[in-house]
Amino acid sequence: MVPIPLTTVFFLLVLLQQRVAIATLYENIQDIPPTNYDFVILGGNDPGGTAGCVVANRLSENEKFNVLVIEAGGPNMGILAIDIPLFTYTIPSRYEWNTTTIPQPALNNRSVNFPHAFILGGSSSHNGMYYNRGPRDDWDRYARLTGDEGWSWNSIQPFIAKNERWTLPADNHNTTGQYNPSVHSTTGINSVTLAGFPLPINPLSLQASQELGGIFAFNLDYNSGNPLGTSWGQYTINKGTRSSAAASYLAPEFINRKNLHVLVNARVSRVLQTSSHSHVPQVLGVEFAQNLNGPFHRVNASKEVVISTGAINTPQLLLNSGIGNSTFLSSIGITPLVHLPSVGQNMSVHASAKNVWIVNASAQTDDIIFQNQTLQNELIEQWMRTKRGPLVDAASGLSIYFRFNHTILATLGEDPSSGSTAPHAAIGMQPANIPNVPAAGKFFTMSTAVLTPTSRGSITINSTSPSVFAPPVIDARTLSSQFDLLAMREVIRTAVSFVSASAWDGYITSPTDNLAAALESDEALDDYIRTIGGPNEHVVGTASMTSPDATYGVVNPDLLVKGVAGLRIVDASILPLVTAGHTMAPAYIVAERASSLIKKKWETHH
Repeated sequence: MVPIPLTTVFFLLVLLQQRVAIATLYENIQDIPPTNYDFVILGGNDPGGTAGCVVANRLSENEKFNVLVIEAGGPNMGILAIDIPLFTYTIPSRYEWNTTTIPQPALNNRSVNFPHAFILGGSSSHNGMYYNRGPRDDWDRYARLTGDEGWSWNSIQPFIAKNERWTLPADNHNTTGQYNPSVHSTTGINSVTLAGFPLPINPLSLQASQELGGIFAFNLDYNSGNPLGTSWGQYTINKGTRSSAAASYLAPEFINRKNLHVLVNARVSRVLQTSSHSHVPQVLGVEFAQNLNGPFHRVNASKEVVISTGAINTPQLLLNSGIGNSTFLSSIGITPLVHLPSVGQNMSVHASAKNVWIVNASAQTDDIIFQNQTLQNELIEQWMRTKRGPLVDAASGLSIYFRFNHTILATLGEDPSSGSTAPHAAIGMQPANIPNVPAAGKFFTMSTAVLTPTSRGSITINSTSPSVFAPPVIDARTLSSQFDLLAMREVIRTAVSFVSASAWDGYITSPTDNLAAALESDEALDDYIRTIGGPNEHVVGTASMTSPDATYGVVNPDLLVKGVAGLRIVDASILPLVTAGHTMAPAYIVAERASSLIKKKWETHH
């Protein structure tokens, strides 16, 4: 197995890309005109950078607010590996934080990669672009857990509408019967669309869905609040190009606002206490550097500091700032500011595994795009000219969301889902061996995920390193619970049953050797899962929101940090449990609602 190649074609073609000169995007702190900021937004990575772009856009709508965004990564413009949807798995490592977990006992003691983006736009600039709001019951559970009805499914609908702008697919095909227009918005900012190039696996998936029925039955639109069944995928793609938070919410018409400044290549080290009000520390200072060795700069906000650095870096930043478990902080020489033991705990992330089948040699797959450099170059040239062809889509076809029946749940021992609309698991389909394409052969991948994991991990800081910029200590603990392991067994067997439908005859020939061996016994399947499985990028919970009177948690339902004034967290880390779906759309929803709360507070504040 060899990684998908990133060849010199990228470097040749990037010279053809004209980098847009943005008046208010700065790469050096010295170039920013002296400004008194009302809000300082700390962007950074994964669904944090995504949310930060939203907040920056919405707050700068008010001309009276001066807004500064501090982003750890670089600009997002003119990078082909990011702009071309199919190349999501080829994004160079310089646009990633390149963190890994500590050795994971439940994953055969492997240390696994934990991707999160190091670029403006966060995860939306490097992920699979999959747009999934999650089930109704998940949002209603957030409302119950926090005591705030504003987080319920019905209450978040206006914020979905503010985010989403339904867009025609790249090939302008007839989308009748592929989605439900009544549950989508055409007036938001970020483009959402259907696939813009036909895949050979799509009609086969629909045929298998019809043939098998049951949990595989067709669902017109998984974003209706009930995602159960087989559905067409929806993606944040605009006319064949990735529509990230940076490309949409920080598009030229927004980022050119005179009251919005965006500083890239600047890593935040700490947030700082500026005063004490009613015995509560006020935290309106931000310390950052544009070089790992300094010098350190400081900027203050007059109203709020908004942390949008994501579920990995947000707890790291809080701990470095003295916000966390006071005993731990004191033991490593950090002066505690506020005792919040929940910081970095309760890490909730899906368990996933990629299962591969061999495809008939005469069938069509995407493998050849990464095996034949001449073809790839031709397709890149076609994409640059027309924004058409096989590169305009993410590497996936239809998806299946399903619940385990009562018999299976009895063997698993519990039901951790939020309710009847919430799937326990998901299966995604890709017509290739993504992301590791062999030099030859044709393949079909079924990505399986446990969407209701009961394992909980943690994020903390490296107590042996004197640098605030040392990588965080990530202990995902994926598959450490009995439920998660047994559930993954069940999801893989469900995938096997789906490809056993006669619709796949003549397309799929056999499972790969390691998958075939795994299916021979429970013990073999468990070892296979621990060998190839791991956490995906859908991580939340490390700065959970709880009710204002709760003795645990990190933020209140309005996302203000408990025990301090002036500090708010707006990213996926505040979700107490991972949604039974992808986390990008929830991050957008969180950011839109948070922006509304912030504006309501300060636009009426006297």
